[in-house]
Amino acid sequence: MRGRPTLLLGLPALLFALITWQVTAHGPLARADERLSDRLVHPARVWELLADLGNITVAVPVLAAALVYAAVRARRAGVHRWWLPSTAAAVLMAVVPAVIVPLKELIARSGPPVMGPGNGYYPSGHTATAAVAYGAATLLLLPWLRPTGARRALLIACATLNAAVVTGLVLRGYHWPLDVVASWCLCAVLLYSLWLFLARTSDRPQPK
Repeated sequence: MRGRPTLLLGLPALLFALITWQVTAHGPLARADERLSDRLVHPARVWELLADLGNITVAVPVLAAALVYAAVRARRAGVHRWWLPSTAAAVLMAVVPAVIVPLKELIARSGPPVMGPGNGYYPSGHTATAAVAYGAATLLLLPWLRPTGARRALLIACATLNAAVVTGLVLRGYHWPLDVVASWCLCAVLLYSLWLFLARTSDRPQPK
């Protein structure tokens, strides 16, 4: 069990490094990615709507609501450092652009043909925003949900929202598939780090 955190942090980090290497070198994996995208892209309004679920104006307010709810519940329960989980999640959300934007500028990958000229598509910012916003909200809310069905529904909703975002991004042609996979790898590291932090520092009681 001692090696589990290292493994769960290391595997997505290693996969991200591999994908980044292939993208920057335009290796076989990147070329296969572009061929796959050519087959998948089908611009349609429905894919735009799904991709929009990863917009800051959509995902961040969802997280903000979860931040407030978790803080209020913890304070009412008399939890010491009731503000800590919500603060940690907010900081993590703020870290996302600080990580993604420099990578976009450094790697400067061009987008799918339907996006025209330009670069900065790798890794996907919409994917990262959705993954961290919805994922962090889920981590904050889970301890306050007692029924197993409610907890399961929350996890399914989080997975569904993130799947919808990447489906929209790829099928609309906003991003290559590897752009979103790389973002998921990065966000897996970020969210697992948040989970470890909350597990080790949180003193919230389970709802009675």
